[in-house]
Amino acid sequence: MARYTGADCKRCRREKQKLFLKGAKCESAKCPIEIRPYPPGEHGRGRTKDSEYLLQLREKQKCARIYGVLEKQFVNYYKEANQKTGKTGENLLRILETRLDNVIYRAGFAKSRDHARQLVRHGHITVNGRKTDIPSARVAVNDIVEVRESSRNLVPFQVAQGEAGDKTVPAWLEANASRLRILVHSLPERQVIDTQVQEQLIVELYSK
Repeated sequence: MARYTGADCKRCRREKQKLFLKGAKCESAKCPIEIRPYPPGEHGRGRTKDSEYLLQLREKQKCARIYGVLEKQFVNYYKEANQKTGKTGENLLRILETRLDNVIYRAGFAKSRDHARQLVRHGHITVNGRKTDIPSARVAVNDIVEVRESSRNLVPFQVAQGEAGDKTVPAWLEANASRLRILVHSLPERQVIDTQVQEQLIVELYSK
């Protein structure tokens, strides 16, 4: 499966804000954007004219990078969101939020979405009792996501149990750290999705 293998910190610098792609490093003084708060490259410090198209493109890029989705898959998500009833932008964020890797991250069982994606791909996660190793798999209402019994003594999950309560879990999920279980109560509404993106700009970009 295709995935981005470059430097995550350059992506944050390109968007001129923290996208929290590196877990604890993003919260520390070692975060590169704290040292070099300008885009990477020879002309990173130069002024750019923020045209309407550039603003829309940057917002789309930012959203895709936050969730770790490549262009082709992101376009497919947009097309699916556009076919649903309701606001296309909100539908898009709801699709991204219900990805299995994002659910693991939101519940506090992984330090970043990349970390969550790795845990899923290595077969440590089950959905409704069945092993699922596809990070893009989507959860539904009343689904139960759990760490496999044979994986519960691994360091990442021991750390997650020890740090239970340090991270706020969104209301649409119920995380039980002691049992390493997540219950999906409902699909997320826009007001509980704290991703800092202006989804309407993405809709405007793809509507051209």
